[in-house]
Order: sequence, then C-alpha cells, then structure tokens
Amino acid sequence: MARRYRYAFAKKREASKGKWSVGLAAASLVLFIAAVVLALFFDGKLGGLIGGTGLFAMLLSAYGFTLGLSSFSEENRKHRTSMVGSILNGVILVIWLGLFLSGV
Repeated sequence: MARRYRYAFAKKREASKGKWSVGLAAASLVLFIAAVVLALFFDGKLGGLIGGTGLFAMLLSAYGFTLGLSSFSEENRKHRTSMVGSILNGVILVIWLGLFLSGV
C-alpha cells in the first residue's frame, strides 16, 4: 500500500512594519487633502499651518517608505502590505517633493 504524505502549511501573517507603512501612507494622503481644503477655505491666509501640515505629511511619507523597505527583512511573513506601502509612500513622497520644490 502506498504511503500518503500529509503536508501542513503554516498560515503566514502580514509583516507588521508593512501594515504601519500602509497606515502612514494613508495618513499622509489625508493630511494632503486636509492641507488643500484648508488652503481653499481660508484663501491661503494660514500659510504657516498649511506648510507645517505639508512638511509633517512629507516626513510621515518618508518614514513610511523606510518602514516599508525594512519590513522585507521579516521572515515567514507575507509582504503584500510591504510592497503596497513602499510604493504608495514613494509616490506620495515624490509628489510632496515636487510640490515643495516647485513652490506651489
């Protein structure tokens, strides 16, 4: 009689730093929308507040990008959120840098 082998695969969880990376990308995007709405409602009179919000959102995006890249070193984890977080934070960071360097 042939021997039957039974394999069990452990369920892998998402990388925790990857989840944080996606969360920071969402927070940076929400702060971007908040800064745009504030600029529209107050006709650009709160330049310091809007600029500070944008700078903070850009730093969140940069930190999220580094977290996303460092989360690839976690073993026995899924890296779907790591990829999504790294890509989103990279794109958002490039947009923020473009806005700041163009002086809009």
